[in-house]
Amino acid sequence: MKEAIHPKYEEVEARCACGNTFKTRSTKPELHLEICSACHPFFTGRQKMIDTEGRVDRFQKKFGTQTSEQRKTAAKAAKAAKAPAKKAVVKKTTTTA
Repeated sequence: MKEAIHPKYEEVEARCACGNTFKTRSTKPELHLEICSACHPFFTGRQKMIDTEGRVDRFQKKFGTQTSEQRKTAAKAAKAAKAPAKKAVVKKTTTTA
């Protein structure tokens, strides 16, 4: 390694949006995080929606939230609507005199 070309690798305190702080090492003087292991759903086992700029609300307004049962009934209704009832075919007969 060459001398004096690498940034300093110092111990810093990382702060999460949930209020958790912990010590780590970084080349930056301070770290601000949006999510950490104390508040991430994978590590906590709790589902917590993090709504950035209202994206989750806009998505739910546009598409709504459906359960699997509601999806199944909606799919059956759509399938029934696609297949119209068979109609009797009436031929026109033209007579020329």
